[in-house]
Amino acid sequence: MSDSQKNGLSYAEAGVDIDAGNALVERIKPAAKATQRPGTMSGLGGFGALFDLKAAGYEDPILVAATDGVGTKLRIAIDTGLVDGVGIDLVAMCVNDLVCQGAEPLFFLDYFATGKLEVEAAARVVEGIARGCSAAGCALIGGETAEMPGMYPKGDFDLAGFAVGAMERGAALPDGVAEGDVLLGLASDGVHSNGYSLVRRIVETAGLGWGDAAPFADGSLGEALLAPTRLYVQPALQAIRAGGVRALAHITGGGLTENLPRVLPEGLGARIDLGAWRLPPVMAWLAQEGGLDQAEMLKTFNAGIGMVLTVRPDRAEALTALLTEAGETVFRLGDVAPGQGVSYSGSLA
Repeated sequence: MSDSQKNGLSYAEAGVDIDAGNALVERIKPAAKATQRPGTMSGLGGFGALFDLKAAGYEDPILVAATDGVGTKLRIAIDTGLVDGVGIDLVAMCVNDLVCQGAEPLFFLDYFATGKLEVEAAARVVEGIARGCSAAGCALIGGETAEMPGMYPKGDFDLAGFAVGAMERGAALPDGVAEGDVLLGLASDGVHSNGYSLVRRIVETAGLGWGDAAPFADGSLGEALLAPTRLYVQPALQAIRAGGVRALAHITGGGLTENLPRVLPEGLGARIDLGAWRLPPVMAWLAQEGGLDQAEMLKTFNAGIGMVLTVRPDRAEALTALLTEAGETVFRLGDVAPGQGVSYSGSLA
């Protein structure tokens, strides 16, 4: 007789509740089903998830993959209990990267890890993931829920996301970026999902709590700082298909300073007029409260610009109109010029 048989132990007594995991899968099945799109072949519950590229309309596809998390923004969500939006963040951080390669996001998988599975909270997170997938036009076709006693403090969890997209062979971006190309910036919806270790430090030194009134917006500070990352996929794809887009840069960790050079060829840099847009209230508050200089703001945060498109000069006006019609706030930031990295003129307002 084994020791477990003699002691009468069970997996549940060791801290893992298989029934709770099954209950979560049943709870989130309708949300996942609502994200189905052409190419989806299977629902949740299998050992793997299938997707039919031919049914999605591709003839000679190249697959593009991206993975990301939400970072320490999760700490605020966990501490406040406001977990409904971090699933959108998770999707956005992955699919906004995919579209920068010229790819259409097709499907998404999530990884949710916790010490003790709380079905209601986990379901709210995954339902947020499903909302993000629907907005991006990709299917939530699978994932993993890991209950690991002793690995996380009570109530804590972590998230990771995995997105796969496709494009026809020869359609990859960046492509042909040239001197004189125009830089179009799309407004962010706030801090998005980068720089939250500094955000939390600033809030701490300001002596504020997450339930206190936000100094820069309506509602509590926690609610304001948990505004989800903006999903740029559908407007960006419309712009790409309209023609004239040569590169896209998702402005995440590293800000404009480090992300724009990633899409520029050797010998070319970006010239940006900082007077082309105004800092959002949350960014202005962080800069003032934290005593952050301009260089720090531009390297740590998105500074109000969540995506930058590099476009042909003769297409700049038409693409600005298209993106505006699609619901984006568009700023003409500057242009591509001989040089290296990003050079700034003016000051952040």
